[in-house]
Amino acid sequence: MTSLQTATLQKAISQLGVEEIPRGSNAGPAVEKYLKSVGLGKGYSWCMAFIYWCTKEASIEVGVLNPLSKTGGVLDMYAKEKDLRVTTPQPGDIFIMDHGKGTGHTGIVEKLVGTTLHTIEGNTNDEGSREGYEVCRRKREMKTIKGYLRL
Repeated sequence: MTSLQTATLQKAISQLGVEEIPRGSNAGPAVEKYLKSVGLGKGYSWCMAFIYWCTKEASIEVGVLNPLSKTGGVLDMYAKEKDLRVTTPQPGDIFIMDHGKGTGHTGIVEKLVGTTLHTIEGNTNDEGSREGYEVCRRKREMKTIKGYLRL
C-alpha cells in the first residue's frame, strides 16, 4: 500500500461508529463535515463524501495532493477517475458498486479474504443498507463490485 492508501484507511478506521443525528437524516456534525468536503449540505447520501473526506485528510497528513475529484457522486467519481481504476483489489482501494438508475455505493477495502472484501463504509449499517446511518465495517463479495480505484 502507498502511504496515501495507508493514511486513508487509518482515517476511515478512526471514523468507525460515527452516526447520523438523527438516524435516517443524512445529517449531524460529522456527516455534514463529510458532505461539506465535496460542496454539499446536509440531507444528501454521503458514502462518497465520506471517502473523499478521508482521502483529503490523509493527503494533508502525508503531504500529497488528493487524487480524487471533488464529488459526492459514486458513479461520477468512477467515471472521472479512469486513471485510478484497477481490476484486482488490495487494502486501501476504493470499491465502486453500481445499483442501476444512476445509484451506487462505495467504501474502502480493509482486507481481502478469498473473494470477500472486508470494508469500511459510510452511509450504511450493520443490516446492510446502502442508505444507512453510520460508518461501519461490512463484508462484500467481489462479484457485486463494479470496479476499484487505487490512490
